Amino acid sequence: MPAAPPIADRGEFIDVLKLMRKGRLLVRNDQDRCLVDEFEVRYSFDTLAAYGLLDEVCPPAHDAALAPHLHWYRLSARGLEFADRAHAEWRARPLWQRLLVRLLS
Repeated sequence: MPAAPPIADRGEFIDVLKLMRKGRLLVRNDQDRCLVDEFEVRYSFDTLAAYGLLDEVCPPAHDAALAPHLHWYRLSARGLEFADRAHAEWRARPLWQRLLVRLLS
């Protein structure tokens, strides 16, 4: 079994989890460009997918016909549990540590 990719940008990873645990969908096109709302996801998709945190879902009907090249994802049950734990641990860290992670990512 290949090793899961590392978390390349922890700040982005936490931001994506935060948005997706609120019910937002991640949209990915055929060129591997990903968005959650209007936030571009550059580094986290492979890690989220490798750890089984995402489920692909059917797109909204009006988007399926207009953009068949898009793939839509929501957090899996495992992803929701992971996001809750990650968010709690992230918020428990002192502000200076959270800022340092963002600056060094």
